[in-house]
Amino acid sequence: MQGLKPSQLAALNRLFNRRFPAAEVYTPEQARELALLSRALGRQLGLLIDRKGRVQNVLVGEAGSILIPQLSRGRSGQERLRGLRLLHTHLTPEGLSQEDLMDLLFLRLDAIIALSVNPAGEPVQWQAAHLLPRAVEGQPYHLGAPQAWTRTAADFAATAQALEDELSRVAAAGREAADAPRALLVSVSPQPRLLQERNLDELAALADTAGLTVAGRMVQRVAQVNPRLILGKGKVAELEVLALQGRADMLVFDGELAPTQLHNLADITERKVMDRTQLILDIFAQHAVTRAGKLQVELAQLRYTQPRLVGKNRAMDRLMGGIGGRGPGETKLETDRRKIRERMARIRAALDQLRQQRSFTRARRSRQGLPVAALVGYTNAGKSTLLNTLTRSDVLAENKLFATLDPTTRRLRFPAARELVLADTVGFIRNLPKELVEAFQATLEELEAADLLLHVADAAHPDLLQQIAAVEETLDQMELGRVPRLLLLNKWDQLAAPARAQLADALPHALPVSARSGEGLPALLEALELRLLHPAHALVLPQTNAPQA
Repeated sequence: MQGLKPSQLAALNRLFNRRFPAAEVYTPEQARELALLSRALGRQLGLLIDRKGRVQNVLVGEAGSILIPQLSRGRSGQERLRGLRLLHTHLTPEGLSQEDLMDLLFLRLDAIIALSVNPAGEPVQWQAAHLLPRAVEGQPYHLGAPQAWTRTAADFAATAQALEDELSRVAAAGREAADAPRALLVSVSPQPRLLQERNLDELAALADTAGLTVAGRMVQRVAQVNPRLILGKGKVAELEVLALQGRADMLVFDGELAPTQLHNLADITERKVMDRTQLILDIFAQHAVTRAGKLQVELAQLRYTQPRLVGKNRAMDRLMGGIGGRGPGETKLETDRRKIRERMARIRAALDQLRQQRSFTRARRSRQGLPVAALVGYTNAGKSTLLNTLTRSDVLAENKLFATLDPTTRRLRFPAARELVLADTVGFIRNLPKELVEAFQATLEELEAADLLLHVADAAHPDLLQQIAAVEETLDQMELGRVPRLLLLNKWDQLAAPARAQLADALPHALPVSARSGEGLPALLEALELRLLHPAHALVLPQTNAPQA
């Protein structure tokens, strides 16, 4: 309000104290007063009006635009509108702009109305728009025709209530069809579109494992990712339209969002915003059973959350000051970060104890002369099923990503009264979040103690070579390249003869097996016995060479 004259401030104050009629846009007197003051200031003026006609905010913009402040989310939800309509002036003959319509969309306003003002400061016409419960011809809003300023009849409150009733019916129908939360999947990357689509297929599988229903997807190939919003403003609007059409509760981005991108997106949209790392962490949290697994997941979540803490509420900014706590005090943000650091320290101490216990177990095995083979591979490649088949166990094996989190060891006996330890470990995935790798270090130490790594790959997966490469890259990052490994092409029974021949040529050192049908398992047992129980007679085991994706 700086630079305004006292008379102008008084006029704005009168506008704030006015009550607008229930079944009209405004009274003629209100329209004239708003238009005259807007022209005198040379700026757009706006009024946020509730359903009882009371002015909640008076906004003073620039000549060609107006900025709406951050609004309360008290009425947020897929079936609710904001409970406010925006009436604002335009100093040009044009009606509602695209920016106005985006404000309507993102803020879920009851309605938005633009009142055109001529150079003499007289009202000319008004135009209104409101949201629709279902998008019509790709548009999620209804844009009304311009009306003469003297035609004041319009019951925006009744229209908004009718819209909410219809939105509730649409949402209820969607909940009957699927109770799971609905998510829109988004990929923004310089990668080729085909690769982005494949990555979204994997993200959809992750969403399904997390208990989400995929409501739609958006792919945008860009030369450079927008550092502020990841998407351009126009694409963000398009994304909101798709979310409305698919009744999506949340937006899930492939890849990891920077803290700034995450917060900026959350400020724009009313929907929950997640990235791929958060989704994987959520899956791990759902599947963790043992104390070690739960601690490792919590540590990973805290490591992810810590850099994304941003102070939002100045009213809560200072705690611990005043009497008994002289000085500026400690901010809420600092308190949260300190608590996270303290909790992480306690978890690391507990994991160190568990690491020592596992170390004792491994030492006991070593004294007994038991060799260890560890199953590694991409998530859902069939490692747990293979463990069950070889050892006649009943370890949980589901057709879902990350069904196994906690390491499982079983003894595998051979006819000559010899045995070895077979260990099942958490599956890998492309771009495995660094928070998970570091948090699960106590679990992954099983791999460091292994005499042989059995790299289990899904031979029937269309991205087989990329998955093999992702696992090999992760093993190299963990400095496990020195451990001998044998590549197993699981689910061999699902391949036709031409595909088998092609893979045999591409991966000549791999051993084809089927954990379900048992095909190839005798050859696998023979290889294990030769290499681990009779190493003096074993051939040199070639390292798995990651194929070029």
